[in-house]
This record gives sequence, structure tokens and C-alpha cells, in this order.
Amino acid sequence: MRHRVKTTRLNRKEAHLNSMLRNLATSIVLYEKVKTTRPKAKMVKPIIEKLITTVKKQSLPVAMRTLNSYFTDKNASKKLAREILERYKDRNSGYLRVTPLGFRTGDAANMVQIELV
Repeated sequence: MRHRVKTTRLNRKEAHLNSMLRNLATSIVLYEKVKTTRPKAKMVKPIIEKLITTVKKQSLPVAMRTLNSYFTDKNASKKLAREILERYKDRNSGYLRVTPLGFRTGDAANMVQIELV
């Protein structure tokens, strides 16, 4: 039965899934675009959008604590709070774009590029 099951786990244990999503979110903020599979992109997109929206509404010290508790690199927190937040001052949502790239050669996984708009 799948009662009350809202998300997929991508065939990973909970701790592995959480650390993978944290690493992917950190990479997206640091490099501004990442090539990954569609299911991973669908899972990480709302996380990053919620972080950006939360940081826009909070004061800077509280926002930095929030970001540092999620990202695995403090440079990602600094970049999001200083550079990326300036870009999205007037935008309410839709901070990320997911572009399909086709299928991966080895296992035919559906690949996408997720990037900050």
C-alpha cells in the first residue's frame, strides 16, 4: 500500500537521499547549472525555491543560519545571500529552469540541465 506516501525515495535510504539532495542543491547554487537526471531535478527544485523565498523574507543573520544549516559549503550560503538574492528581488517564484537534454548513453536515463534563471 502507498497510503500517505508523497515523494519517491529514488531507491535510496533516507540519510543517503537527504545528503544527495543537499549536495545537489549546493552544487546548483555554486555553479548555477548542473546536469542531472529528471527525478533528482524534480526533487531538488522545490527545496531550492523554498530556500530562496525563505531567505528573501528573513533578515540576513537569520537567513545565513538557515542556509548554513542546509548547504554543505558556506560559500554557497554567501553566494545565495549576496549575489543571487539581488537578482531575484523583484521575482516572486520560478527561480529555476529545467531543460531536457535527452537520454544518457550508458543506461538511457532521462537527463536534464537545471539552472538558475
